[in-house]
Amino acid sequence: MEKVNIKPLGDKVVIKPAQAEEKTASGIIIPDTAKEKPQQGVVVAVPAENKETPITVKIGDKVLYGKYAGTEITVDGGDYLIMSEKDILAIV
Repeated sequence: MEKVNIKPLGDKVVIKPAQAEEKTASGIIIPDTAKEKPQQGVVVAVPAENKETPITVKIGDKVLYGKYAGTEITVDGGDYLIMSEKDILAIV
């Protein structure tokens, strides 16, 4: 598991997005301009426990989220998304 030096606040969580597909099932390589944004990733940081806004996901959960959900950030050379927990659609 990847350790990230971010402490989200409120109901925000930090997600490491999955890698975009490099090629199709038939072996055709997808150029960078045609790659779709990933819609799943792994939760790498959650806020401290708070009774007012309880968080149901935990670090290590694989989640699905909306295509344009969250804000892209770069920390220590890694790309992450920070988003509200309500933007997460499901835990898989």
